[in-house]
Order: sequence, then structure tokens, then C-alpha cells
Amino acid sequence: MKTDINESLAIIKRGSDELLLEAELIEKLKKGIPLRIKAGFDPTAPDLHLGHTVLINKLRHFQDLGHQVLFLIGDFTGMIGDPTGKSATRPPLTKEQVAENAKSYAEQVFKILDKSKTQIVFNSSWLTDLGAAGMLKLAASLTVARMLERDDFSKRFKSNQPIAIHEFIYPLLQGYDSVALKADVELGGTDQKFNLLMGRELQKQAGQAQQCVLTMPLLEGLDGINKMSKSLNNYIGINESPEIIFAKLMSVSDELMWRYIGLLSFESLETIASWKAQVKAGENPRNIKVKFAQEIVARFHSQADAESALNDFQTRAKGGIPDDVPEVRLDIGSQSIGIASVLKMAGLVESTSEAIRAIQQGGVKLDSEKVEDKNLQLNKGVTVVAQVGKRKFAKITLS
Repeated sequence: MKTDINESLAIIKRGSDELLLEAELIEKLKKGIPLRIKAGFDPTAPDLHLGHTVLINKLRHFQDLGHQVLFLIGDFTGMIGDPTGKSATRPPLTKEQVAENAKSYAEQVFKILDKSKTQIVFNSSWLTDLGAAGMLKLAASLTVARMLERDDFSKRFKSNQPIAIHEFIYPLLQGYDSVALKADVELGGTDQKFNLLMGRELQKQAGQAQQCVLTMPLLEGLDGINKMSKSLNNYIGINESPEIIFAKLMSVSDELMWRYIGLLSFESLETIASWKAQVKAGENPRNIKVKFAQEIVARFHSQADAESALNDFQTRAKGGIPDDVPEVRLDIGSQSIGIASVLKMAGLVESTSEAIRAIQQGGVKLDSEKVEDKNLQLNKGVTVVAQVGKRKFAKITLS
């Protein structure tokens, strides 16, 4: 473990939004023993994206400082549904969905976390045994007025939107997780502050030392506006191909790039400061974006994949055809077929209407030549390389 408190604090606070309470954390660090660092994840989706990794990266910082991470998968609370940040209730998951998603989470997090310093825990281990009596006792620890202090509850109450009783239970259960785990520090997004502080309250009532709370910013998605989300299709999945991750990062605006670098890069603050100075002096921001994109691809794949993704991106940017284009053979059953049908059958678009729109917008090429005619017919026996947009290619043979 590092013993320099100031150095440790600087690493812990890097990129964070708020630390409560810093004085308490300093006292915990002074003891010189590994702290129990908790972060909870409800397995509402099977794949992690870069927005999730803001929190996971911070867990890794704690591990590098010698602390133990409690990676909590909320299999019990996931079947209730967390309303945080929602204007309506979030549909609960089935037990089977939770189990499958939890398995996927566990497989992905070790691309970032040190397995030897990570304990994966499931809150069903203690919440299932809590029982009705225990649940009622827990519910008695807070008032309705206190619950309505939470912003999303307050807004829904004032606008006469329904709030189910079980939704009040959710933050209590999350707080009880901290009691069960005897957490020293809990991490969460800024939208989780109420729930994180609930852990402090319940630990106090249980006679435990209260956990410190560290909130992390919510990462905007590729649109630069909304929180990164798979449902909004503005995400970068850590399991996506190197080429897709690289291309998506290169599509980020120059302004948003610094936000991504600040929250996701493992480069030193000095290095990032030098990058900003270079851009201010006239360096093309694109060159910095390339370095960052390669860092992220290498983290979730390999350095060789990062180099390959860069080459692929440069080839596409020049209008060339990548080396690894998938080959598709289509049995058309006639002497000719329309281009829109070919693109759909090859899996480059989801429908012929999407293909026609892409053609009309100038986004379709055959053998690097732009397709102008939406009614173009291709003859049986030909082989062409079709391209839709910047990233979708297929070498198609009609038979």
C-alpha cells in the first residue's frame, strides 16, 4: 500500500465529482490497512460500455493503492428495479435475466480490475435471508418525508406521477448492503448520491463506522448530450470490435474528447496537460484523439489490435477497402437482383427502405464507386465489394 496520504488522495479524487467526507477518509487511510471499497451494479444489461468503466476505473485506482474491491452485483435489487434518475418505475428483471447478465458482468470487469484484489458479491446472499420482519424493521428506519428528499421521488410526487411503495425500499436495501459488507468507501454516479448516503445512515444506526462516499460524473454518450446508454444507441461497448471502438472514439467531437480523456484515460495528468498545450499551440486535435483511441482499444483488446484498428480507420478515411472484409455468397434464384435487396440480404442494412435511404444520401458504394441509382440491378455471377456508411463492408458474390 502507498503510505503518502496526499498522493493517495490525489489519485482517489482524480476525475471525481464529490468526496464525503474527506476528513474521515484521511483518518481511514492513516490506519495503513486495506480499505473495503464497495460499488454496486444492477445487472440490467448484459454488456458494459465506457460509461460503466468510469466507476470501474476508479475501483482500479483504489486497487493500485492496495485496497480491496467489493464488486457488488445486485441480483436481488435487480429484480426490484432501481428508479434512480427515472420519471417512471424501471421494469424489474426476472431471476434468469439477472443470472445471465451477472455472469456477463463478471467476465468483463477483469479487463480492468485486478482479480486478486476483487471480491464479487451478490446481495441476494444477505437480502434473501432478511425476510419480511427484517424488511419491515429496515423500512421503519426512515420516514416518507426523508425519502421525498430524493430528487426523482420529489419530482414525481409533485407532478402526481405514481410512486410504488417498493421503490422506497430500494435505497434502503442498497444502504443495507453497506452494513452487510462493512464497507469503508462506496462509489457511485452522481445520480446515486442519495442511495450512497443511505449506507452511511444505516451503518450509523447499526453501530458501524460510516463509509465515505465518492461520486463519479456520468459520461455523456456519442451525442454529447445524454448519458451514455445502450438504449439511446450513443454508447461504446467494451466488447465491441477494435475497429468499431476506434471509429466511434474518432467520431467524438473535439470538445467532448477532453471529457472522455479526463474520465477514461490512464495517462498521467501531466501528459494530458501537455496534450492540451500542444492543441493550443496548433496541434490537430485528431492526433490526440488517435492516441487516446489506441489506448482504449489496447485496454480492452491488445496493442496489436490498436495498431490494426488505426490502419483500418486510415484506410476507410481514404476511401479504401479494408483487408478483412467479410465474404458473403447470396443465392438470388434469378438472373438479376436490385441493389437494395442485395444490401439487405448481405446484412449491411436491416431493410430495403434503409438501403434506399442510404443510396439517396450517398452512403452506398460498390467497388469504391458511389451508387447513384436506387434501382440498380446486379447480375448473377458477379462479385462486388459493397460499402454502407463508413464502417460496413461485405464482399458479395451472387450465385
